[in-house]
Amino acid sequence: MDRLWTDFVNSDYHDWRGGDRSEDRLGKTEWQQGFLKQWQLNASVPASSEEEGALRSFRNELQALATRLSEGKPLSSKDQEWLNAKMKEGQVVRRLNAGDEGLKLSLIPAGTQWQQVMAEVAADFAITVVEGDGGRIRICDNADCRWIFYDDTRSRTQKYCDDKMCGNLMKVRRFRAKQKKDQQQE
Repeated sequence: MDRLWTDFVNSDYHDWRGGDRSEDRLGKTEWQQGFLKQWQLNASVPASSEEEGALRSFRNELQALATRLSEGKPLSSKDQEWLNAKMKEGQVVRRLNAGDEGLKLSLIPAGTQWQQVMAEVAADFAITVVEGDGGRIRICDNADCRWIFYDDTRSRTQKYCDDKMCGNLMKVRRFRAKQKKDQQQE
């Protein structure tokens, strides 16, 4: 399941099949438009070069934080301060909505700039750590992929961002490596 923050950090794309193709989608107008639409956020597109630099720096910090949590390291007080500072940059309006399942309180982003978007991404990451478990944050075991994801399986053993893509690819690679090893031993 995609989350706002994982979708954002995974804008740093690497070819999961092992090719040389990598791209930073963060600076692409199409990616920005799709990201904002998918997550119902507002900001001017394309982001200015200054905003793009701030987005990249924020993404790098968030990737580093997710990596530390995936390694079993706890959220430090410095990490908490950083997240709090990012979340503080965005304001929300509280709105009570009636739906099929009853009343629901929604937090609607008040700003329409990339600073607000970063605050929403930081808040979603904080919610994941608080309501979920930071130890469930994973980096795909396919070294070519590097996708960051949240392991929401009951067993807490998910190794790949997608079992049908990276999981299958790695299974085939292990099989072929074993075959090659067996042939060399004959």
